[in-house]
Amino acid sequence: MTTLMLCIGVGLYAFNAFLVSTTLPSAVSEIGGARLLPWASTLYLAASIVAGASAATLKSRMGARNALIGTTIVFLLGTLLAAHASSIAGVIVGRVLQGLGEGVVAAVCYMLIPEIYPRHLIPKVFGLEACVWALAAFGGPVLAGIVTETISWRAAFLINIPIVAIFLATALSVPTQHAAQALKTAIPASRLTLLLFAFILLLAANLTPLTISRNTMIGLSMAALVLFVVLDKSALESILPRGAFSSATAVGFGLWSVLLMPFAQASSGVYLVYSLQHLWHMGPTTAGTMGALIALSWSATAIGVANIGSGRMQKALIVASVAVEACGLAGVAFAILHPSLPLLTLSLIAIGAAFGMGWSFLNQTLMMASPDGERDKTSSLLPTLQSAGYALGAAFAGLVANSVGFSETATDLVVRQAVSISFFFGFIAVLPAIATSGLMLLKLQTDK
Repeated sequence: MTTLMLCIGVGLYAFNAFLVSTTLPSAVSEIGGARLLPWASTLYLAASIVAGASAATLKSRMGARNALIGTTIVFLLGTLLAAHASSIAGVIVGRVLQGLGEGVVAAVCYMLIPEIYPRHLIPKVFGLEACVWALAAFGGPVLAGIVTETISWRAAFLINIPIVAIFLATALSVPTQHAAQALKTAIPASRLTLLLFAFILLLAANLTPLTISRNTMIGLSMAALVLFVVLDKSALESILPRGAFSSATAVGFGLWSVLLMPFAQASSGVYLVYSLQHLWHMGPTTAGTMGALIALSWSATAIGVANIGSGRMQKALIVASVAVEACGLAGVAFAILHPSLPLLTLSLIAIGAAFGMGWSFLNQTLMMASPDGERDKTSSLLPTLQSAGYALGAAFAGLVANSVGFSETATDLVVRQAVSISFFFGFIAVLPAIATSGLMLLKLQTDK
């Protein structure tokens, strides 16, 4: 029962992270707001990041069972609000509540694994969670597409309700020994608020028609992110591990790669399904299936390389994976600008394969490169940083596309150009990750 609960908790996060790519194009056709598409993705992820960083404190204060039940109810409220929204603003508010709830649920589920299971079973449980994530990432858009096409986009959101009901029932099985404990750390509210402020400024920059105002908002957002890192480094209880994003450590270089790879790929979550429906005139189910090719390719490739034990081969795959992602992003940009469905398909498979071939090795390398006292902090940061990359990438993708004229009333030519440019921006953004991955491995070699 507990294993089922953990799988549902992680699966819900993946399912809802990818759900909107299939449902929102249909929602926008009904209620408008295409220019706000990035908000639904970015604020869900931003809210989940803030909630995830607070999860340890909530678990300590409330106990695991109460924290899971309470935040699942918040998620359920967000689901109902999004499903019954009469405007895109209502959908976005619902998505924020979903992110706040599911961010805690996913984090607490991961925390419970080493507490509940004996050491020899932990790798198998984490492997099971990875399979659940891949299944939800692939099946979510497909299932949402079928429901959207046969019933409505609102019904696609409501798929969550029976899943949540099962989760709440299984959450009662959490052992009582994981109850509330004496509070040791406080929620870093000021730093998390600063981080959320940076995301909101980026999204607001998407909407202003004035170049000066837009550039000012972007500048303030970047300043807020830098200030967050500076304040965190001087905090007694930091969120980031020591040396994060620094050129002095291998971990510092590697974390840049962890951030930049999802940052560059985020355009697909915002605009891919929309493009397939409006430029290739696919239905939600077919478009959702195409959109899930990245997740399917990621999973298949990860299984294929899982048994590679050679450290030299693993390092080569880390660097090669970033180069393959760059090629895939460039291919998508070209395939949309000069319509080619076969090239688009191959490019999406390449992007997924890039993550499959190197992502797990990159994460393992960073965990092992961290000092013993920092290893847990680095490990817990990796999924959060991945979400931050997607959130920032979605905001910037919207900024780029909207500046070219993307909207629900734009002509097919304008949409084609805007979406193509947003993917090309991702191609440019991922190139530094080739260097940071190589420098990480070089630093590891010289530090031996």
